[in-house]
Amino acid sequence: MARSQKRSVRKPSGGRYHTAIKKKKRDLSRPPALTILGDQRRKLIRTRGGNRKIRLLSHKYANLSNLDKKTSENVEILDVEANPANRDFARRKIITKGAIIQTEKGKARVTSRPGQSGTVDAILME
Repeated sequence: MARSQKRSVRKPSGGRYHTAIKKKKRDLSRPPALTILGDQRRKLIRTRGGNRKIRLLSHKYANLSNLDKKTSENVEILDVEANPANRDFARRKIITKGAIIQTEKGKARVTSRPGQSGTVDAILME
């Protein structure tokens, strides 16, 4: 079964929506990258229009920005503390946008989408 970006077939009440058009190739989606903590692994994806995306499958470094000092540096990620997207992601060490990570400099919040952009960018919280 193909993954789709379209509206669900079911209503919140459990009834069915009757669609006027079938699924199209443009509506297909791909499974999530689920970037984990580990050695760097990347995958190039060809997207619609011939463009490219870099899927970051695993990484152990983050581009950490300190807004107070207006500096940024590349630091090692030690642990994934929490992930508001899914509480199970923190246990599985999955990094997504909004995840709280522990770095050498302290706790940070991830601001990029590693599965879409190919980098882990974060802002220092402490």
